[in-house]
Amino acid sequence: MFQKILIANRGEIALRIQRACRELGIATVAVHSTADAEAMHVRLADESVCIGPPAAKDSYLNIPSILSAAAITGADAIHPGYGFLSENANFAEMVDAHGLTFIGPSADHISMMGDKIAAKTAMAAVGVPLVPGSDGGVPDLDTARTVASRIGYPVLIKAAAGGGGRGMKVAKGPEELEDAFRLARTESRAAFGNDAVYIEKYLDKPRHIELQIMADNHGSVVHFGERDCSLQRRHQKLLEEAGSPAISAEQRDQLGEVATAALRKLGYRNAGTLEFLYQDGQFAFIEMNTRLQVEHPVTEMLCGIDLVREQIRLAAGARLGYEQRDVQFNGHAIEARITAEDPHTFVPTPGRVTAFHAPGGLGVRVDSALYAGYFVPPYYDSLVAKLIVHAPTRTEAINRMRRALDEFAVVGIQTTIPLHRRIVDDAAFQRGDYTIHWLERFVAG
Repeated sequence: MFQKILIANRGEIALRIQRACRELGIATVAVHSTADAEAMHVRLADESVCIGPPAAKDSYLNIPSILSAAAITGADAIHPGYGFLSENANFAEMVDAHGLTFIGPSADHISMMGDKIAAKTAMAAVGVPLVPGSDGGVPDLDTARTVASRIGYPVLIKAAAGGGGRGMKVAKGPEELEDAFRLARTESRAAFGNDAVYIEKYLDKPRHIELQIMADNHGSVVHFGERDCSLQRRHQKLLEEAGSPAISAEQRDQLGEVATAALRKLGYRNAGTLEFLYQDGQFAFIEMNTRLQVEHPVTEMLCGIDLVREQIRLAAGARLGYEQRDVQFNGHAIEARITAEDPHTFVPTPGRVTAFHAPGGLGVRVDSALYAGYFVPPYYDSLVAKLIVHAPTRTEAINRMRRALDEFAVVGIQTTIPLHRRIVDDAAFQRGDYTIHWLERFVAG
């Protein structure tokens, strides 16, 4: 087992990893920018190292500074969390080259799944169903027209190196294709330095279903069930559920068998999440995240498994130690992502938190790095807390979420807590009657 882990991240996920390390008896190193000198993950770590000024490119994305921090503190492994360098294959390679362990999948798998075209090709080769679309990249407008005509409008043009909705445009008909194609390539080039795009059939009422898996270095792969991440605004998730109100236990098992068999064939290791669109009873793979997900707590609440602890164990060479039949799914869990944003305009609202009160009680969990007096900086993602609830049934979980949201107090900055209250009070949400397009209309209304 590792003696000391450097956590190459900040905020609530850095705290989450610290807690798992502490329970395993592993010392932690926090890295931080000058803007995060008073952050909670810095205060609670065994050691801390400042790695640069506020801008992420000069600190949390500064690979030489992070590796230097690991060297001077004697860390033997690095956990990247999510975001920042977590899906950077070059970083994973450099960690290994410096004699450290990267807590995550191999650089080859990160690279493969980071290229959406390569990911789809790899998954198709091992029997995972795909959304109808182009066979690889679409190099020019004429090819785009041919593909769109073959699969039928509307179509979705997507950046091969994309994520977070960037480089993604819809063409509802032939007259919109040229502008959508040009804008997708331009946006992709600006965001990722790569203008390669591909085309998929645009589905009008899909749900976004993802499957959490874990694989050891010895060929064993298990899944921990599905999460429904359909409540999105501009392709950013706001609320997640486990399990999905639209998926039966039989469908979960079938999807899990396909996914785990595929990753076994690919020789995948550590944590990963396969993402699918689900419509009319059919699943179609869209991408894979080769890291810990923001929404991992709903799976932990449902299964009673510490996923971060499992990541660390497996990276140290341990075996899973259990089989699929040993994984139990109990009750229902919901996560609300609380961001420092205006709940109506979604404009970021950095500033000082003058008072903070987290809800509690049976089945309530809050993952947050906030405290009274903390200044939420303007330089990073606006996520400031995750409120997770668990209960025996979905109805009870919704009632518990409503109660917990009413207790949650963040004073001094605006947050999206009022929006989450509106969502859980809505009749359509309570019925589980929503798709990935539902929240956009709900917010607009």
